[in-house]
Amino acid sequence: MASKRIACITGATAGIGEATARLLADHGFSLILCGRRADRLQALQTELSGRTSVTTLRFDIRNKQEVQTAVESLPPAWREVDVLINNAGGAHGLDPIQTGKPDDWDVMIDVNVKGLLYMSHAIVPGMVLRKSGHIVNLGSIAGREVYGNGNVYCASKFAVDALSRGMRIDLNGTGVKVTQINPGLVETEFSMVRFKGDETRASKPYQGLDPLQGKDIADMILFALTRPPHVVVADLVVFPLAQASATVVKRED
Repeated sequence: MASKRIACITGATAGIGEATARLLADHGFSLILCGRRADRLQALQTELSGRTSVTTLRFDIRNKQEVQTAVESLPPAWREVDVLINNAGGAHGLDPIQTGKPDDWDVMIDVNVKGLLYMSHAIVPGMVLRKSGHIVNLGSIAGREVYGNGNVYCASKFAVDALSRGMRIDLNGTGVKVTQINPGLVETEFSMVRFKGDETRASKPYQGLDPLQGKDIADMILFALTRPPHVVVADLVVFPLAQASATVVKRED
């Protein structure tokens, strides 16, 4: 494998993760693509292998042992990860707290919070030993502002915000950078997952405006990763032009 910066991307099979994989492949990064869907991982690996070195890890990020086993299975040439992009996450349901579904709560906390922790636990110690590395955590405007019926999803993204800030403090002086990217409305599979495949409900958040796309957030990630060694893009909020906050959005008729 050529000597390139190695980027490990969770949730690489769709949306922001997939767009980021494509962009980094074109900018000299070797890629570790992580996800649960073997067919999508294989398709993306096949697509990108002509541009850069690619390997895949298939596991459920909610399972601590699967995460550890997957990372430990990397061949020696892939073990010195330079960039960890904690992208995997999502919302499940949009219910008031009094009628919320505990199974949905578990998935959001397990993926958005525990998954980030499990991946960081597996990879960040090596960065510290090498005195070099970059962690990019995908947060959300929902981690800054609570909106109606967003309760547990917002809580999980508030946790990502707290963890990113805490990581930056704990890793200060180690040579490891920590960046948090907080998107507003991004048109991906996010709403399809939230509304459990209901296409009508899933399309409504993006109606009447030009939302962000996965590639827009990938651009932000690439920008953060390509700053000079002394520069850290610590915290970035990204909206489409039509959005001003978690709840203020201008929609055209």
